[in-house]
Amino acid sequence: MSDPLVFSDYNVPPERWTGTLQEYLDQVEATPTIAESAHKRLFRMILAQGGPTSTGSYPFFDQTLFGMDETLRQLVEDYLRPAALGFEVKKRILLLVGPVSGGKSSLVFLLKRGLEAFTRQDAGALYGILGCPMQEEPLHLVPDPVRPLLSKRLGIPIEGQLCPYCRHLLDEKYHGRFQEVQVQRVWLSEARRIGIGTYAPSDPKSQDISELTGSVDFHAISQYGAESDPRAFRFDGELNIANRGVMEFQEMLKLDEKFLYHLLSLSQEGNFKTGRYELMSADEVIIGHTNEAEYKSFAQNPRNEALVSRLFVLPVPYPLDLASEVRIYEKLLMPHQRSDQHLAPGALEVAAFVSILSRLQESPKPGGDRLSRLHLYRGEGDPDQIRAQRLEGSMSGEGLKGLDPRFMVNRLSALMARDDVTCIDAPQILQTIQDGLARDPFLENSVRTGVTEWVHMACEWYDRQVEQDVLHAFAHDWSDELTNLYHNYMDNVVLAVRSRSTNRGFDESLLRQVEERMGISDVQAGAFREEIFTRLEMAKKQQRPLSFLDHSGLQRALSEKLFDDMRDEVKITTEIPLPDRRILARIEAAVTTLTASRRYCRECATKAIHHVGGLLHR
Repeated sequence: MSDPLVFSDYNVPPERWTGTLQEYLDQVEATPTIAESAHKRLFRMILAQGGPTSTGSYPFFDQTLFGMDETLRQLVEDYLRPAALGFEVKKRILLLVGPVSGGKSSLVFLLKRGLEAFTRQDAGALYGILGCPMQEEPLHLVPDPVRPLLSKRLGIPIEGQLCPYCRHLLDEKYHGRFQEVQVQRVWLSEARRIGIGTYAPSDPKSQDISELTGSVDFHAISQYGAESDPRAFRFDGELNIANRGVMEFQEMLKLDEKFLYHLLSLSQEGNFKTGRYELMSADEVIIGHTNEAEYKSFAQNPRNEALVSRLFVLPVPYPLDLASEVRIYEKLLMPHQRSDQHLAPGALEVAAFVSILSRLQESPKPGGDRLSRLHLYRGEGDPDQIRAQRLEGSMSGEGLKGLDPRFMVNRLSALMARDDVTCIDAPQILQTIQDGLARDPFLENSVRTGVTEWVHMACEWYDRQVEQDVLHAFAHDWSDELTNLYHNYMDNVVLAVRSRSTNRGFDESLLRQVEERMGISDVQAGAFREEIFTRLEMAKKQQRPLSFLDHSGLQRALSEKLFDDMRDEVKITTEIPLPDRRILARIEAAVTTLTASRRYCRECATKAIHHVGGLLHR
């Protein structure tokens, strides 16, 4: 019998510190960060895993969120940093606006989980009044007349007032002796409803404000006599329990108006009204998310002007670069992939290619077509041009429309779930995308036409990639061939220079095939050959060998010439219906070379070779 699983140490919280307010003040004086605002704690939590990298990304997000670098930079630099320093930005509701499946919920989820873990570390230590349902900041116990002097001594501001429950506790249990009130270490937890709240709106007719601000405990009224007694009230609304942490509003703009009015006071003044009590202080980062259409409709309504001005709108577009989109697919698909199933090179890339083309916007400027913009987003171009395109795209809302990752993941999942599929390559994925279009009767014709065009463009891109792989495989050990071609070229250059008058005895066709690949015209050919001949003579005088590696342009041209020759060989090799042993050995060697890279398996390597052969037959 195997040993039983031991869970004794699973999820055990660190030792909980308790002490009096006086002892807590000593800790604050030594470590002021324990009394910091919710915005500052969230900001420090992100930086605890490292500041911005050379690319501007933050390590806290790197392994979970992809293709959102600009969004995350704005979140940290434009919202959290100034809010942490106490600027007016902390009075704004952070509203994430973007298309479905764009990563808004994932971003909030990551922040909440990160904050939970951070408060369990010494660097993120957080304390609250013992027994308070809102884990209230203990400094709220300090009377107003004493606050200026104490605030100066501690070096931190003291803001906010006691909640009704803690005021009653101070008066009835401690008889006003605030220094003796007990304080404890707090660990934020969404599951335990401590410091992290989440609200998802339901039918407007059934929305109850008590879900946000708490409700009367009718069973306790008979014991305590009045609804205004804080012991007869449940301070368990989402705004109550989210104090000191994060409050998430899913589909925020679907909230009933009376809910939104509470947020006006909470965001601007740091308090909200509940039951029969005075305004209650709350320190929490309010994060909502919605889609672009709902936000535009909401912002255009004059009745919402006050709330719109209190929003910090953060666009969350789809990724626009191939690498990030592929990482999303890998994150969602790889945990469920069968161990005996293989993904061929370029398979996920073609799916990402189609998705990103759908999200880009055509521009009348030169190079403004979708394909050119896609390659620029991949970093293939001048850095200034790339920055200009990103700015232009951001201003025009690029990435806020198009195929969402869920569509592509659905198609990929359907293909990967098939028992008869052991290796998936790009042509299969492009076919499954087309099948998905054919099976969706509600898809608009314009989208259907667009996707068909983008699939064709992705196919052409893949054909170029796989052709290079196959040609490299056939020319795996091509150093001898390249050297022979170089010597052949040099011999003909010498003959051409020495026999200028007769123009005989050398292979002009070979010379031009190489020189044209370097952009050398017929008029320039003579001068270029003189240059090469001079270099050769100088090398002989210095008794040193001259190699094609000494001239980068010549090396590239010779490689391209050899590649073209390889195209003919691959074409001939793959079109023979009954190949002999030599041809079979050549194909087998190419398959072995492709599989040695660990990117191809034997199945997709063989399919790639015959695919390229088919391309060359056209």
